[in-house]
Amino acid sequence: MVQYRVEEEGNINNEMEGIPAEPILTAPMTLEGDSDNASSHKAPGIVPKVISLFKSVRPGSDLTKFQLPPTFNMPKSQLQSYGECVYSIGEDLLGRCAEGKSSLERFNAAVAWCISTTRPVAFGMAPFNPILGETHHVSMGSLNVLLEQVSHHPPVSALHATDEGRGIELIWCHTPVPRFTGAAVEGVIQGYRQIRLQNYGENYVMGCPKLVIRFLPIPLVEWVGNVTVRCTESGLEAILTYKGQSILGFGGNRVIKGKVFDSLTKTTLYELDGHWDKVVTKKEVATGKVSILYHARKALAGLRTPVLKDKKGLLPSESSLVWAEVSKAILNNDWDSAREAKKRIEERERKLQRERASNGISWSPRYFSLVRTKENGWECSPKKSLVHAAPIVI
Repeated sequence: MVQYRVEEEGNINNEMEGIPAEPILTAPMTLEGDSDNASSHKAPGIVPKVISLFKSVRPGSDLTKFQLPPTFNMPKSQLQSYGECVYSIGEDLLGRCAEGKSSLERFNAAVAWCISTTRPVAFGMAPFNPILGETHHVSMGSLNVLLEQVSHHPPVSALHATDEGRGIELIWCHTPVPRFTGAAVEGVIQGYRQIRLQNYGENYVMGCPKLVIRFLPIPLVEWVGNVTVRCTESGLEAILTYKGQSILGFGGNRVIKGKVFDSLTKTTLYELDGHWDKVVTKKEVATGKVSILYHARKALAGLRTPVLKDKKGLLPSESSLVWAEVSKAILNNDWDSAREAKKRIEERERKLQRERASNGISWSPRYFSLVRTKENGWECSPKKSLVHAAPIVI
């Protein structure tokens, strides 16, 4: 099998001139919607500032090109946030997928893993919008994870992760589409996530719930909507329903309900119930037996901050390098420096875009092939079959 080879090609070095020499790596988000250092860099009076920020925005507006000031940014890129859903985990749920003795056992493990990728989001804080060609490369044990921003407008992020020894492969293609409704921002995440279990020839395809950032009457952030998990090879399917609070603040918080069923016979096998940040149980319909499907406190406990292992292996396009100056300023509560550093990145990107246009150069992703279809929207395919070990590790 062919592996990715990370080489500092001339065009990447040229486009990434001015990138700091030292990466900034921060702690992953916890179940409380915070990181070890999030509270120390959050700007004061965040709620009225968020409301003020959207006063001039029309309801129904597409926010994909909306630029947030650094006072609303957490010190990491969206690519890092996506990556954390895979490599920042305390329980080996992917291992359970690969080691399941039956197709049903493996499918239930895949559903549990899907739920584990649902992470809390802090109100009034968002990661940086990745620049075109930005990458993020991290290893957790034998699982190697690589992300690339394959399009900027519209924003499309691709992920490829492989664990060769256990025959696990992950492929993601995400396109966030945020819209302002007047009292909230609703973010639909188009695209798909795949788990491929190569030893069994099984492919699990799943979506993502919708993110709602509500301003009035009660400021909150929640995941809502339906998510389908499907394995065509076994015929098994699951529907997960994420429920939020009512507009007045009533109803369950972080509630998840659903079922696992055989799509060929339409037979419901399990009923799912619980909270995605606590415990989700599965009730076997045939026997009434109830057991734990997913335990968030176990799966997301003791999350560790990534560390740099091999500085020479870092690409200039690495997220933690690209945004290092901005992240450092945010962590120091130096908002003027953060604004200036972010402005330099944005101006450099606009300059590169103008140069490509004037020279008739068409940019293409380095690690993924990108196509758009009427049926499925954007689709990302890895150019290589394996991701090699990363310079940043967990």
